[in-house]
Amino acid sequence: MLPLSPAAFGFSAFAVLLYWLCYRWNTWRLVALLAANFYFLARFAWFYPAILLAAASIDFLVGLGLQEAPRGPDGGQTRRRKLLVSISLLVNLGLLTITKCLPLALGGLYEWVFPLSLSFYCFQALTYTIDLYRGTREGTRSYLAHLTAASLFTVIVAGPINRISDLIRHMQEPFSLTRTQGGRAFLLIASGLVKKLLIADFLSANVVNRIFDTPKLYSGAEVLFGVYGYALQIYFDFSGYTDIAMGISQLLGLALPDNFNRPYWSVSIADFWRRWHITFSNWLRDYVYYSLPNAARWKEAGYFYPIIVMLLGGLWHGIGWTFLVWGLLHGVALGGLRVYQTWRGRRTPTRLRRWTSIFFTFNYVCLTWVFFRAPDVGTALEVLGRLGSMTFTVNNISWTMVGAMAAGVAAHSIPADWFDRTVEAFGKAHFAVQGAALAAVVLAIESLSGRGATAFVYSNF
Repeated sequence: MLPLSPAAFGFSAFAVLLYWLCYRWNTWRLVALLAANFYFLARFAWFYPAILLAAASIDFLVGLGLQEAPRGPDGGQTRRRKLLVSISLLVNLGLLTITKCLPLALGGLYEWVFPLSLSFYCFQALTYTIDLYRGTREGTRSYLAHLTAASLFTVIVAGPINRISDLIRHMQEPFSLTRTQGGRAFLLIASGLVKKLLIADFLSANVVNRIFDTPKLYSGAEVLFGVYGYALQIYFDFSGYTDIAMGISQLLGLALPDNFNRPYWSVSIADFWRRWHITFSNWLRDYVYYSLPNAARWKEAGYFYPIIVMLLGGLWHGIGWTFLVWGLLHGVALGGLRVYQTWRGRRTPTRLRRWTSIFFTFNYVCLTWVFFRAPDVGTALEVLGRLGSMTFTVNNISWTMVGAMAAGVAAHSIPADWFDRTVEAFGKAHFAVQGAALAAVVLAIESLSGRGATAFVYSNF
């Protein structure tokens, strides 16, 4: 079931309606949502519900064990607790490793046999058992609540990554959906569709794919245009999916964490990772970085550990040299930034220094995107070679492409509080006005977008 297909939206509408019909009874709400989750998974392949049922059941039992197992006399971890969390790590990291290594063995057959990656499930599942092991979150004794939260259909394809304990707590609260929350939900879904269909897919088809497929046919200026185009494409593609997921979840009474905050306005590479794929960045920090030996106490850990963490983050995106180089570039930049800050100290930047930092950070991120997007290192080097050719013809760049890029830059730069004000105004508007506004968005998409939609970039990860 493709996320943007009519079947997917029809299913989501039915699931929300069924959930609303059960809003008075918490148990039946969870049963309805769990049935929707498993149906959604089964539409990809019959074995996905069975895999998740087995894995989530093991995590639930591990969670019960961790809630019962006492800590040591000094508050430390006992062998029993270490054994329990190791079982969860083995199950989820094993599932994650299989998900990433099978494509190497099956090639193109992998996506036909296994159309859905389970990495986002694994990330969320580990938050539950590791939080219980550390004592930072409370667990649950409700098998139904845990299974429903672990398999939530709105986020299992490409996030945002949630802490299972937080999802369980929200699901067990009385259902409520105010007029403003409903308006926010529909605006998020509409903005996600606009981002994906009108900006990301247009840039992908008309700019990015052409230049990255045959970079030698284009001038250095045209290739640079394509690199900037991909920076916007991947942002609007992924944030568009996130908006849709957050909107549908909001209709279920679930508020998901933000995943993006104008990342290309970052003043440093560390600031970029506080703004880009925020839930993944937080997951790497909380469950990988702080799990490394002496990460919180060893001063030099801040220089070397970011490289290790980002290399692992790169390999999560794919087992290949391009993703490894992408992760290495980000890791080296993060470690180098820590060295610089230790040497010079943290200073309040002047306006000129701030704009200079934004410029260099954005272009460095775009440099790393070349390796992320290229099918192999050779193609990435060809792209970089064309960038260094210092050729400036722009015969292959149309005004329509320039307009799409300008629209992307403008949309990316909208402050978050502007959207919040729009949500408040939309929520207070008459339902006829709301319906007309949403109909206008649908009409614009139908008139301006091409036929069909490409797959979301992060649905492959």
